[in-house]
Amino acid sequence: MVGGSNPSTPAPVVLPGYLSILRPTNAVVSGLVGPLAYLIAGGEPGPVLAWLFLCVCLVTGAGNTANDVFDAAIDRVNRPDRPIPSGRISGTGALRYAAILSIAGCLAATPAGALPLLVAVANTALLWLYAARLKQIALAGHLAVAYLSGSVFLFGGIAAGTDRVVVVLPLVLITFLGTVSRELLKAAEDVEGDREGGARTFPVRFGIRATVRLSLLFALAGIAASLLPYPSWGLPYLVLIAPADLLILGGALRAARCLTGGCVRDCRAAALLKAGMFVALLAFAVSALLAQP
Repeated sequence: MVGGSNPSTPAPVVLPGYLSILRPTNAVVSGLVGPLAYLIAGGEPGPVLAWLFLCVCLVTGAGNTANDVFDAAIDRVNRPDRPIPSGRISGTGALRYAAILSIAGCLAATPAGALPLLVAVANTALLWLYAARLKQIALAGHLAVAYLSGSVFLFGGIAAGTDRVVVVLPLVLITFLGTVSRELLKAAEDVEGDREGGARTFPVRFGIRATVRLSLLFALAGIAASLLPYPSWGLPYLVLIAPADLLILGGALRAARCLTGGCVRDCRAAALLKAGMFVALLAFAVSALLAQP
């Protein structure tokens, strides 16, 4: 049939705008890190686990939504399928939604205590600042996202007690370094739209070659930092973290040969780093479980 569609080919699933804009998979995975960090730090299981999950999930969703609001013009070039440029949600509606999610997320941190609440409020403010301003400043935006990713471990650790937070600090560092590496590659992928939209990201200012090399440097630092939990978790941890390190290294090396944003996008280096960080998260969880007396 000329011009028709194949009835045997299923149509792509398109999530409703107010759900899609949260990046639900990202929000849920981030949400799970809070309770995991709490347990790794030695916190006692209880209702607080649900509150930690809910707080991180809502704040992450708020940040993703706010980011899409301020990135609407750029996304029309780089990500036209996203909820705002595709018309599934209005910019005004998304802005209000992000504000409600931010307030709800901070309130969800209240049962965990004063310090976790303080971290939640500070991180929420930083998410808005990143979306509105920091992401347009070379490297500053990438460092902010990396801190926010690593700070979820800090948030859970503080909820378990200030005397126990030191246990999760190596995981904060590993996550921070790996996230900077991936954020640089994501920025390299989006260099054309960012340049058109006026964003002064690292690849816009310094070029793709410098960006992928810096990404590789941060990836290598993250791999080195991944050895820090070995004294606490032993040989099983090294066996579990090795696949994550290989994925991260493979992604960074794959991008290192690129000279254009299209090359970085086509080689799927950022996706490899994301997979490596997910495997690292599993390694943390299983290693902590195995180390339990």
